[in-house]
Amino acid sequence: MPSQPDDSAALAIQTPAINDRSLAAGLAYAMGGRVSGISFDAGTGLMLGKVRGGAEVPYSTTAKLVRKGGGWSCTVGVCSCPVRKDCKHVAALLFAAEDNPAVRVQLLSPADVSRVSREQSVPALSDWEQALSPLISQAGPAQPSGGTPLALQFEVEEPAPHFSYTGRRDPLRSVRQLKARPVIMGAKGKWIRGDVSWNTLSYLGFKRECNQAHVEWMQTFLAAHTAGANRTYSSSSAPWLGLNTFAGKNLWSLLEEARQIGVALVHSRGQEPVKVAADPAAVGLNLGRYGSDAQEGGLELASTITVDGAEVDPASVGTIGRPAHGIFLTSGGNSLPGVAADEVITLAPLESGLSEELLAFVTAGSTLHIPARDEGRFLTGFYPKLKQTARVTAADESVELPELAVPTLSLLANYGTDHRVRLHWEWHYKSGNIVTAQPLWRHPGDHGYRDDPAEARILEAVGQPWDMVPKLAESATGGWGTPRLAATAELSGLDTLAFTEEVLPKLKATPGVDVDTSGDIADYREAEEAPVVAISTKATDQRDWFDLGIVITLEGQPVSFAALFSALAAGQTRMLLPSGAYFSLDLPELHQLRALIDEARSLQDNKDAPLQISRFQAGLWDELAQLGIVDEQAAAWRAAVGGLLEDGVQGLPLPATLNAELRPYQLEGYNWLSFLYRHSLGGVLADDMGLGKTVQALALMCAAKEHAASSAETETADATTLNPKQNDGGTPFLVVAPTSVVGNWEAEAARFAPGLTVRAVGETFAKSGADPAEALAGADVVITSYALFRIDYESYAGRQWAGLVLDEAQFVKNHQSKAYQCARKLPAAFKLAITGTPLENNLMEFWALTSIVAPGLFASPSRFAEYYQRPVEKNGDKAQLDKLRRRVRPLMMRRTKEQVIKDLPPKQEQVLEVVLNPRHQKVYQTHLQRERQKILGLIEDVNKNRFTIFQSLTLLRQLSLDASLVDESLSGVRSSKLDVLFEQLEDLVAEGHRALIFSQFTGFLGKVRERLTEENIEFCYLDGGTRNRSDVVNEFKNGTAPVFLISLKAGGFGLNLTEADYVFLLDPWWNPASEAQAVDRTHRIGQARNVMVYRLVAKDTIEEKVMALKAKKSQLFADVMEGDALSSGTLTAEDLAGLFND
Repeated sequence: MPSQPDDSAALAIQTPAINDRSLAAGLAYAMGGRVSGISFDAGTGLMLGKVRGGAEVPYSTTAKLVRKGGGWSCTVGVCSCPVRKDCKHVAALLFAAEDNPAVRVQLLSPADVSRVSREQSVPALSDWEQALSPLISQAGPAQPSGGTPLALQFEVEEPAPHFSYTGRRDPLRSVRQLKARPVIMGAKGKWIRGDVSWNTLSYLGFKRECNQAHVEWMQTFLAAHTAGANRTYSSSSAPWLGLNTFAGKNLWSLLEEARQIGVALVHSRGQEPVKVAADPAAVGLNLGRYGSDAQEGGLELASTITVDGAEVDPASVGTIGRPAHGIFLTSGGNSLPGVAADEVITLAPLESGLSEELLAFVTAGSTLHIPARDEGRFLTGFYPKLKQTARVTAADESVELPELAVPTLSLLANYGTDHRVRLHWEWHYKSGNIVTAQPLWRHPGDHGYRDDPAEARILEAVGQPWDMVPKLAESATGGWGTPRLAATAELSGLDTLAFTEEVLPKLKATPGVDVDTSGDIADYREAEEAPVVAISTKATDQRDWFDLGIVITLEGQPVSFAALFSALAAGQTRMLLPSGAYFSLDLPELHQLRALIDEARSLQDNKDAPLQISRFQAGLWDELAQLGIVDEQAAAWRAAVGGLLEDGVQGLPLPATLNAELRPYQLEGYNWLSFLYRHSLGGVLADDMGLGKTVQALALMCAAKEHAASSAETETADATTLNPKQNDGGTPFLVVAPTSVVGNWEAEAARFAPGLTVRAVGETFAKSGADPAEALAGADVVITSYALFRIDYESYAGRQWAGLVLDEAQFVKNHQSKAYQCARKLPAAFKLAITGTPLENNLMEFWALTSIVAPGLFASPSRFAEYYQRPVEKNGDKAQLDKLRRRVRPLMMRRTKEQVIKDLPPKQEQVLEVVLNPRHQKVYQTHLQRERQKILGLIEDVNKNRFTIFQSLTLLRQLSLDASLVDESLSGVRSSKLDVLFEQLEDLVAEGHRALIFSQFTGFLGKVRERLTEENIEFCYLDGGTRNRSDVVNEFKNGTAPVFLISLKAGGFGLNLTEADYVFLLDPWWNPASEAQAVDRTHRIGQARNVMVYRLVAKDTIEEKVMALKAKKSQLFADVMEGDALSSGTLTAEDLAGLFND
């Protein structure tokens, strides 16, 4: 607070332009605490502040100070008050500034020694005082920009009276117009138009003497008016803006903002301020009586408008906006008592929800007379509806307004049998003792009295019960519109349960809702026990199939399996029994039961047939049995196949005629095969190559022959012996194998099972001229090739077989081939597929094998493709893949080398990157560009263009090996791959190692053979054209040749070449199975040395892309056999495109 000045009343800041009267008044303002927001910049000399004067909004005040005589002098002061310059407000700012610690720091700068000496009573501020002074200085609102202020000037225009076209003498009521325009403070402290107009606002902002905040507000006001008004009647070039059509409701927020920033609202007459009402105007109707006799006078309905608590004359009111959102009125017509005689304009917003009709009626000052004879009809018929749209009062105590009927939402719930309930909703309006029923929703054309707001509140309290019971809702538009409560509904089953248990109690507790029930309500309760599942089987006319029965009970009550299954399929969460007991369907075992039944049904050829299960579906049965109680019949069935499940196979003694000592895993395989054979089941022996699958099968054949012989003598059998009905001593096993493997089978049988009589068939019966029956008589084992089996199928099908053994069973992976059809149709109680690669490309190859050995495991190929192949290969469905593995596990045995043979030496694999020499690379790139242009347009239809596509692939693969394989004229281009190969061979031959060299191209093997001859390296050679195959193999096994050249197709199976410890794969291909088979010719039982595998891959050629594709495709095999990841095994258009792209 400034201290009292001395006798001279002089300021330290010199003020030559401010008179003494203003200085005295300014000191009083400063001492009264009217100054706030003081700031000072010593560099510019500008001091700013706000001074509260007589107006509601503080004045913006600025003083310009300059240094003079060691102090400061105010050269000029500007203020937004009417005086405008060097006024008392400027003086107040200067007085308050001297007493402000933060400002004094700058005023009393250290350089001003004389000033410091004059102010001995004011000590210098310490550092902490300087830091805290701004925090304790009087705060004020944000400082607006300075400059000449603007104001919004209003004017009310009263149009001249006019007459209607009918010539009536009474003038129509005039429409009062409220207009506004911008004005500026003049030099004499008056608001003048000057050069300010709506049209000049755009460049007025560039004039520094105008208050910029005011200019911006005017521009916003104009934009808001122009956006909502009719452009025909609104133009920024007009001097006045008509506010009767100001559509934007933001007018009232704009007026509030004007008050905050100091934009004055003034009347054009006398420049009196325009008043803005604090609260919305109250608009309504008042009922009273007219006349002295109530019977004769009747009622009078008059308009009422109240502004800020005072009733005004409706005749003095005009409307703002279209539709109206405010009113304006003027004094002088006794509209506001106590207002001065000079006319004053008052603006007031309107309450929301007023209809235009009501507003027009009220502002017209209308008064209606209701005759006494119509009073009852008005009060009962019109008044209730009028009350909903307007504020209706009765100041006259003689007028008694009737109490309006309050609605109640009534529900009638009529319960019937079978958990059914009929619902009916309606409104009840009670007035006295009379109750009137109204429909739940208004009918079209119904304009009778309804308390719509009250009904809406009750419905809101009811909420959305259709969230729990969807049938409680209907569409408001009869289609797909917003749902609403249905006037009538009929519920059954779980809907009735949900309504009774969850909705009904809430309705009874909801205010405004009356619930009436009739009929017997079931005793709904949640069952205390879980449902019990019983499973049974019944033999059918089909040899391998059983009818599957499933019975479910809950607390002794039977549960319909069909209903349960439908409920699970529909995703229901509960199931209701006739007694009213219910149980949750959200049980893992029930969902699993549904999935298993779905699976069993989906794999049946006839989905409409009774539910069945095959003897081969042991995995499916096991999962079903874990969910319930197995009855006696089903228990017997399970005993027949239980050995296929975990730890179910019993150990058997090895046959005495087997000349081999089986490893533990081989003994396990023999016991498993014996179980399958004993129960006329088939299977897939899918051990890794080189683990002795042949000797396990021979052990079974030996055991079968021994048992047949003993059974013929004792005619007895038990669970640990083979079934004598399958082998009476005259029914042999039929072994079908690739041509190149037939000899190996014959040799292995002679070695390990010398007691078996073996017949190897090397040519067709027609060619040999032999009678099939005579040729095969006395044989225990018949061995033939796939080609001869197909040709002489009728001869083989015409006799009985103890079993069919398919070696290298991938030869029948195509279920549309003749070889597959023959294997599938051949009558044999026991069928075994032997292969280290039960699938190579896709899951349908696996289905082909299982359909031969276990025809009941999966049904038709189309159903298998729908249920397993497409979900796994296309969608990456891990759940289906896991299920497939569980289903095949009982009928397939697979062991890898890593799992069962601890003493097998390690196998090391390495890729040798071959960089083509410049000439070779140039030739390759030339052909690559040519083939790429040709192929990329064909891969969209792979099946149609398969031959052309693979022809181009083959050409590029051959070019990666040796350019002369494609064009003999390029024989001068040296093969980089041959050079790398012989660099390796030179060392390993010198060190005494032996190597197998594989290639798919016999032409390239010929190039290697020529080079070996040139290098004087001894070798053996085997391809598909080699006729004395066994002799060639024995020559390598028993000889000293360090190199064995083998075509990949001819040597991929049936060879045991553990004499070699090096393998070279000269050309990679995308199918990994063929390479794995080749490597396993030497990395198998009997190998005592480490095996080194080298893959020669030409850099920057198609071979690199083939290697990447092979890694992707090899995952499919691991997925089905043991893995968790998913990948597709088919060669897609995308795969082929990747081979040709950069």
